[in-house]
Formats: sequence, C-alpha cells, structure tokens
Amino acid sequence: MKYIFGPVHSRRLGRSLGIDLFSKKLCNLNCIYCEAGANAALVNKRGLATPTREIIAEINTFCSDVARLDSIDVFTVTAKGEPTLHLGLGEILLHLKKITSKPLAILTNSTTLTQASVRDELMPADIVIPSLDAARQESFSAVNRPASSLDLDAIIDGLTRFSQQFPQQIWLEILLVRGLNDSPEDMEALQAAIAPMRIDRIQLNTVLRPPPEATALPLSHDRLRAIAASMEKATGLPVDYPEPSGTGHASGSPTSARHQFRHSSPDALREEIVNMVQRRPCSAADLERVFQLGGPEQVEQLLEPLVKTRILHRSVHAGTRYYQASSIPLERPSSTSKPDR
Repeated sequence: MKYIFGPVHSRRLGRSLGIDLFSKKLCNLNCIYCEAGANAALVNKRGLATPTREIIAEINTFCSDVARLDSIDVFTVTAKGEPTLHLGLGEILLHLKKITSKPLAILTNSTTLTQASVRDELMPADIVIPSLDAARQESFSAVNRPASSLDLDAIIDGLTRFSQQFPQQIWLEILLVRGLNDSPEDMEALQAAIAPMRIDRIQLNTVLRPPPEATALPLSHDRLRAIAASMEKATGLPVDYPEPSGTGHASGSPTSARHQFRHSSPDALREEIVNMVQRRPCSAADLERVFQLGGPEQVEQLLEPLVKTRILHRSVHAGTRYYQASSIPLERPSSTSKPDR
C-alpha cells in the first residue's frame, strides 16, 4: 500500500498501523534529528499534497480484512513531515472513527495548533501526541529549524488552548539533543510552558536513529533518566523515556504480523520492507518485530541483495546497523516473470 504501513510494534501504542498522509516529506520544521531526513524546502501552508480519496480507499481496503483489522491495537495518523498540513485530515479522522472502533492516535509537531480549525479537526482522535522540544527561541531554532513565519510563543499558546479543549489523552513528546536543548534553563522553560497545559503524560526522548545532521547527538541514558525524574517531580506527570536498548520499541506479539505476511512472495515482502524504511530507518530487529522472518539474521539475508543493488542503504548509528531507503525505486517483477515458490 502507498499510505498504510506496518503494523509497527510501538513501545507507546502497541501494534500500531501507520497512515502516512504524504508520499514525500512535507513539513514546516527541518529538525536536525528527523528520521525522515532533511527537507528540500519548508512548507507552512495547508494543502492537498496527496488525494484524500486515495488515503480513504486504502483505509477501506485494510478494514475490510477482519483478520488484519483484529491484529492491530491502534491506527496512528502520521506523515513524512507534519500531518496537520494535509487539508483532508479532518475528513480522514472522521472516516476512521466511522468505520472502526479501534483507537485513533495522531502525531503532530504542534505548529498548526495556533489555528482553531486544526484544533477542531483533531477532536475525533483518542490520543494526540504533540511535540514541544524547546520553550526557548534559541533552542527551538537550533533543534527544530522552523519556517520563518512560525512563532514559538504562538505555538505554545496554541498547544495550551488545544490541551484545555481536547477531552481525550494527550501525550506530550519532548526530544532532547545533547548540548542544544537540554540545559537547566531549557528544562525550566519547558516546565513553565507545560504548567498551564492539561496533558496526561510526557514522552521524553532523544536521538535514537540515524539523524540527517551529525550534530544531533543523543543524551546518555543516565542523563535522560535524571531529567525524567526531575521533570516528573516538577510537573507531577508521569514521564516515560526509552530503555538503553535504543530501539524505541517494545517487542510486542508476533502472531498478527506473521498472519499478515504469511502469503507474501519474497518480492512483495521486500517491497513492504522498503515501504517501511522509507518512513524511518529500521534495524533488522525492528523489521523482525513486524515481519517475523525467523530472526534478525534472516532479515539481513533477505535485505542483502537490496543493499548490493543500492535500493537500501545500510549505516551504523550508536552501535546498531540501520537500513534506509535510497532514491532508487524498487522494481516490481515484470508480467513475464515466473512466480516465486
């Protein structure tokens, strides 16, 4: 599928089926840690970069398969970029709530919450995960590299307004980069910004996967744990942070993924994997959790031809090998090819 990917076994959400609203990155931030890579250009105007009807058609196709639908815990609306920049977002969320009882989560960088219309469109969600990496302009500029028209004070005000209107779960995500937004002054400013917000928990994170900028360095686990403890004490909110494994995922149950991909041909399976790593770098262990191929070693064997033909790029970050998609498209088998057996 073009817009649907996964399910991904998320430490936060369980078995999460992703819905990516864009076919290429579209964002008003150019974060130095972004897993989707650097922006070609910043976009800060909502539009229809991809057809809403095509996204809804894929959702309908997936939901028509009862076994696959039963295998997931939550739908997560995201994007290569900022999903609220899609003008069809409200229609997509309402459609999801109409055809399924599964919980609905959405990720946002919070920048468009300055607009009342965007805040209204998010109301059907069960969980909103907004981000706020910095509450000081210097740190915001260094880490998030925003479009020039964005105003940090207005973003914090919009997020505060949304938090006071939205009746369901809000999990605020804060990603810290060593030496850029993790100072005591940064923590004090964030705590002051959070104080008037109605949020349920804080998701504290750091750079776990290969970033587009070498200056995007992770905090040590001890440092992250200390900040989490301090923030929990200051805000009175539960603060989650990743374990030292650095994968950012819980293991989850493999049964559903095995059922979903049991009948896939090797070509179709490789295409699904490329589709996933286009959205974020994945280790062999990450891919094993989704596709259940018999272990990370089997995943690496399957992907080796794609690395050799430069369809995938393999790199090492923090001691872990990750796979990323290159710009070379994955060729589909021709109509005269013999089927895999």
